[in-house]
Amino acid sequence: MKKLVMGLVALMLCTVAVGKKKVEKPELWPNGEVMDAWFKDTTKVDVASLGRQYVLTSYGVRQGTTDIQTREIQAVIDRCAQEGGGVVVVPKGTFYSGSLFFKQGTNLYLEEGAVLKGSDRIHDFEIRETRIEGQTCKYFVALINADGLDGFTICGKGTIDGNGQDYWEEFWIRRRWNPQCTNKDAQRPRLTYISNSKNVTVQDVRLINSPFWTNHIYRCDHVRYLDLYIYSSTTGIKGPSTDAIDIDVCHDVVVRGCYMNVNDDAVVLKGGKGTFADKAPENGPCYNILVENCHYGTVHGCMTLGSESLHDWNVIMRNCHADDTNNVLWLKMRPDTPQHYEYVHVEGFTGKCRSFLLVRPWTQFYEKQEREDMPLSECNDISFRNIRMECGTFFNVTGSDKYKLRNFSFDDVDVKDNAKVKAFTERPVENLKLNKVVVNGEEIR
Repeated sequence: MKKLVMGLVALMLCTVAVGKKKVEKPELWPNGEVMDAWFKDTTKVDVASLGRQYVLTSYGVRQGTTDIQTREIQAVIDRCAQEGGGVVVVPKGTFYSGSLFFKQGTNLYLEEGAVLKGSDRIHDFEIRETRIEGQTCKYFVALINADGLDGFTICGKGTIDGNGQDYWEEFWIRRRWNPQCTNKDAQRPRLTYISNSKNVTVQDVRLINSPFWTNHIYRCDHVRYLDLYIYSSTTGIKGPSTDAIDIDVCHDVVVRGCYMNVNDDAVVLKGGKGTFADKAPENGPCYNILVENCHYGTVHGCMTLGSESLHDWNVIMRNCHADDTNNVLWLKMRPDTPQHYEYVHVEGFTGKCRSFLLVRPWTQFYEKQEREDMPLSECNDISFRNIRMECGTFFNVTGSDKYKLRNFSFDDVDVKDNAKVKAFTERPVENLKLNKVVVNGEEIR
């Protein structure tokens, strides 16, 4: 009887132990909120699940010509939508187009060896009301456009090529003639623009040579960028402002397993700019943004908040490597815009950079107006853990009477810092915490 009782007790303890193993501790955002299970789902979209396939060449679109076939390709998209939805398939070969507009139920699949190539003439892109550089205005749309869609997918092993070289060259010519030439002045299309949409996936494709921003999402949620190759030239004739992924007034976004090499910032949070930007209904915050397992070639910033941001929070960038980045985390502070960046976490970063953390005023195309109740901008609760980098400057942080910095923490950091001034000599941050921070072999407290 005694043995039976002991056996039952042992069995109960074992059951409890097994039960404990099964219960996973929920992952939290930097502000303590529970991260939704959606962020852990690594399942990719199966093209076979998207419905009937509409192969371009089966509907009169020609392969092997440099003719611009915007109308023909749009007709296939429209037919797909009218017949209940499915997948527009770009088969192996090169197909040239201007602006295309996807509709509810339609998706895009590019076979391996397929190239959807943008026109190098701006007149092949429509002018519509769109979102650009933190403002809503009429401007040229993208090569791939999707608005108000639920479940839109771009996938496959093929390539979307923006054919941007002529646009880049023209931009630099304009900039030499007029140093104040803006991005909009140069008149360039983006590669993809997705707005007012949800449950979006862009996976596996190559996104290259965008004339302007490569990927731009506006007022979207539950968007995934998975295992992408995003490239524009960073030598010779460089691709100006070819940001890899611009996230504009969006929430619940994952960027996972992507390679990014562009002549500007990689992942950028945007939401509006200007002295009264927080009053405009088309502007807004970005939150719940997860970037992980990414590889950066040459970029200006791996993660940049600004230059058109209002309020960003719950941002995580982790387990990434940078070959040659200017900055890892760049907080651009516009004196003409009320900004608040908080609960940003960077963890598990390796590689080389010019500045690891850069915080300073950003005054490019700055237009401050008078405002009596202008809020003081702020960055708070910015944390770093498990960092192994070689840096030109590790802690490149400048204070200002236009913003307040507080609650920055560094934990388990071991870096080489080539700056002339010892790291953390200047500390313009209220409540700066350092734990196991080693710079050039010396622990700093």
